[in-house]
Amino acid sequence: MASNNNEHAEEGAQTLSSIFKEGMDRYNNIVNSEEPTNSPDIQMSVKKTMKIFEQATRLVSLSDIFSKNEGIEEIATNDIQYFLLPALLGSLSLKLTSGERKDIVDVAEIYFKDYLSRCNDYGLSNYQFGDKDTNKEDDKSNREKTEFEQLEMAVNTRANKIQRYKEHKELKSKLEDLKKNMENEHSDEEIKRNYFMTMIKLFIYEAIDELNSINMEKPILEHMANMKKDDKPQPKRPPPPPLKPIIITRDEVQKAVYGAGYPSLPTMTVQEFYDKRIADGIFPDPNKTKTSPMNLQEAALAGVSLNQDEKEEEDKEKLMEEDDDEYIARMRAKDEYKDDHRRGWGNRMNRS
Repeated sequence: MASNNNEHAEEGAQTLSSIFKEGMDRYNNIVNSEEPTNSPDIQMSVKKTMKIFEQATRLVSLSDIFSKNEGIEEIATNDIQYFLLPALLGSLSLKLTSGERKDIVDVAEIYFKDYLSRCNDYGLSNYQFGDKDTNKEDDKSNREKTEFEQLEMAVNTRANKIQRYKEHKELKSKLEDLKKNMENEHSDEEIKRNYFMTMIKLFIYEAIDELNSINMEKPILEHMANMKKDDKPQPKRPPPPPLKPIIITRDEVQKAVYGAGYPSLPTMTVQEFYDKRIADGIFPDPNKTKTSPMNLQEAALAGVSLNQDEKEEEDKEKLMEEDDDEYIARMRAKDEYKDDHRRGWGNRMNRS
């Protein structure tokens, strides 16, 4: 039995690994494509790739691969790559051109924050999530600073951006070298682990940049939404269903798949359903004797035909097959009568 369980576990891991690899191949094709992002082919590829990564996210959640109580060194080498799922989904979300831009930005923000939060939990980053109140206090303190202090702060900010840009560029170059080593059949586990860790660090920089861009874009989108409210409403086709994030936590995945309260799961057995129908008077009660003639619904449930015409046709066919003399004579007399009395001849409306 233990060997069977191990085999199933290996099959599940292999399936997850193949799904993730397919998604990564598609993602790289999208990023390296020279086609415009809003082209139908690219948009179709983006949606398909997102579905693949969402499926991988569900499998990761069901497998309980990650836990806040362990360090990054405790994660298996092949499992480290699944850290990237929220960042990849966030990056793909921002490439969507159909639907409300505000919804797209909100979903991408959830993905990037989830990614950075997970990286913080494992000691891979120290990104600070600021709230609106903190930002307001920072703005106020900035206004109270002297001109020299503000200039010094701007210089430091610029220096930090340049430093981050250099580090980002170095990580990209390192990743390209590691990718070549990964393509070698004899690449060891250390090279693999180094490759995944470098990719995670690279996406940390990209996630921070994307969140900064989102923070600048949100006020613009809110302003545009307020302007639309002032305009007269114009009839338009119904909007597409809103984009929903799927993150690596079991509870969130269940809510995303089944909905809050699991409404798609059955709430009663077949027997309970049948008893309820009998109580409502929809189905006939088998314990009561039926005195009145059956209606069409009851006849259908009982498998009985109420169509008299069908019964008559069956009787006629039976008589013809048996060569019944009386029936044949009656049919011949009927045909002769029809030949001598054409239809409509008896109603001349007083006309000659």
